[in-house]
Amino acid sequence: MTAVDRVAVVIPVHNEEDHLGRALAGVEAAASALRQVHPHIDLRVLVVLDSCTDGSAAIASAYAARNSCFSVLAVAFRSVGRSRRAGIWQMLGAAADTSPGAVAGLWLANTDADSVVPENWLVGQIRLAAAGADAVLGSVDVDPAGMAPELLSRWQSMHSFGEDHPHVFGANLGVRGSAYLAAGGFPRHLSHEDRVLAGRLREHGFDVRATDTIRVRTSGRTQARAPKGFGAYLRTLGRDIALAPEA
Repeated sequence: MTAVDRVAVVIPVHNEEDHLGRALAGVEAAASALRQVHPHIDLRVLVVLDSCTDGSAAIASAYAARNSCFSVLAVAFRSVGRSRRAGIWQMLGAAADTSPGAVAGLWLANTDADSVVPENWLVGQIRLAAAGADAVLGSVDVDPAGMAPELLSRWQSMHSFGEDHPHVFGANLGVRGSAYLAAGGFPRHLSHEDRVLAGRLREHGFDVRATDTIRVRTSGRTQARAPKGFGAYLRTLGRDIALAPEA
């Protein structure tokens, strides 16, 4: 198993000015923790701005201006799947050779602009990669702020987490570069691109680890960015509940 010597974090963004600052701060803290434990690993963070018309670009650009490991890519897809895919291809393109064998030491960590990763997020993924994982499916909990208490309770009752959980979240997914290429990468879907990739990885026989040791907190909003994404799922879950108005 090739040791990880490069980590690329990709964050798709579509009009997330209310959440993006916290998301980037979380990734920056996780990057700092990774440097302390693995100072030899090269780290890059790419913020993919997809058709943003709010202040998201200014927030991302400010991080890129003061932290050299952050960069920005502007696209016009209105598709989280295509945004993730484009960001990863840009990161892969930084390598002189993008054959699967040449990128076996590259780890691709994915999260979302409305989510906050824990400080051990990258350290935890690299630990599992060193133990043989080709991909890591982390768990996600929802931010209770602004959520109807009944919806939060229903979510928690249906999503008890532990090791080997059955869930797949693009907000908390890591994959080795060679496995990503062999499985065909993220599809250009408007939603569920994370589940499709996880399924492809398993079909190809890769070691996919589902863990609750690196839990990400994501927005509990029900106004979805992706038509069939996490927000839409929460809205369906709370269909018969009087949902609290969102700020």
